[in-house]
Amino acid sequence: MKAKTQEKRKAATISCTAPDAKSVFVAGTFNDWNPECAPMKRSEDGQWSANFDLIPGRYEFKFIVDGEWCCAPGCEGDHVCAKCVSNDCGTMNRVLEVQ
Repeated sequence: MKAKTQEKRKAATISCTAPDAKSVFVAGTFNDWNPECAPMKRSEDGQWSANFDLIPGRYEFKFIVDGEWCCAPGCEGDHVCAKCVSNDCGTMNRVLEVQ
């Protein structure tokens, strides 16, 4: 019986700037949209980040900043952004491509 080959996982970092936030999480297709399982860490300059090991592919995600879902902190309403796509809920999701 042949052993299954597993796709190599790649390191990926997701980050955002939210200097006034008390907590930031990230939820997306890589964690079943669970808003509590991926807390982000804050640096002194207000940058938040989380590291993941992901199989190459396309992922959609959102940030949860102090309990509010957004595609990027400070980005509300209708907008056009090269890093975002519309979703089935009528809002926007961020996109991450892992090579």
